[in-house]
Amino acid sequence: MDEAPDRRGLLLGTSAYLLWGFLPLYFPLLTPTGAVEIIAHRIVWSLLFCVLVLAATGGLGSLRPVLQSRRTTASLAGAGVLVATNWLVYVYGVLSGHTVDAALGYYINPLVTVLLAVVVLGERLRPAQVAAIAVAACAVVVITVGVGRFPWVAVVLAVTFALYGLVKNRTGRTVGALAGLTVETATTTPLALAFLVWSTAQGTLSFGAHGGWHTLGILALGPITAVPLLLFGSAARRLPLSVIGLLQYLTPTMQFAVAVLVFGEEMPAARWWGFVLVWVALAVMTVDGVRAGRARVPVQTTVNQ
Repeated sequence: MDEAPDRRGLLLGTSAYLLWGFLPLYFPLLTPTGAVEIIAHRIVWSLLFCVLVLAATGGLGSLRPVLQSRRTTASLAGAGVLVATNWLVYVYGVLSGHTVDAALGYYINPLVTVLLAVVVLGERLRPAQVAAIAVAACAVVVITVGVGRFPWVAVVLAVTFALYGLVKNRTGRTVGALAGLTVETATTTPLALAFLVWSTAQGTLSFGAHGGWHTLGILALGPITAVPLLLFGSAARRLPLSVIGLLQYLTPTMQFAVAVLVFGEEMPAARWWGFVLVWVALAVMTVDGVRAGRARVPVQTTVNQ
């Protein structure tokens, strides 16, 4: 088997997660724009970027079968609401000094995904998975009691992204990554435009009111949102799921480092203990996943594109 696609896939996947990891450094540059306006712009300019890419690559026709299926369109609309909610809470967390909680959310996301597979899909948990979820739950309790507040930013991010992943898993087999993202953003664009029009009428819109660089930064939200998703989509077709599972920890690790080393967010003992418990849970689940994968009948997992 030619190993070049594997190396290319690893480069694509690593690039996607690194871009997501650096994202907390970007949003403060858009001050004084608030979280809601940032997300409204992010939706609108992401849609425009996706449409332009589809037009440039001759892929506009891929939207027709998606839009002709009411069920698929409804599923993608739900995915759009979920990812928009995830974006909003994430940006709010970064701008309000809760980047550590945001990192925690993406650390516990794989555990929530496993739990969701049990609740929604009826899958059975292996003992190690049960132990990992229990340890993660203890981590949330430790942080809540020790810090004195429930880490709602982390929990909402983990749950919304897990639900988003579930919806994408159901539609991703028949809908391409770019076409799916286009429909997702298109379904939430009317709400985004309504907010921007309302803000303009109220005189509170920051777009265009703080210089050229600020305006350019907001316009760049389109490619900044879409490019990592497209890189990830390409990587996911070339890499085994086990590799993707390990790469995904790059993003919260970088977010955690940015929060503590750059933003100077506090890390009291209770929060450290909570993170240690989460890391233990992830280690248990990762080792269990590797062992379970080796126990299955070997199959070719990498597809040359």
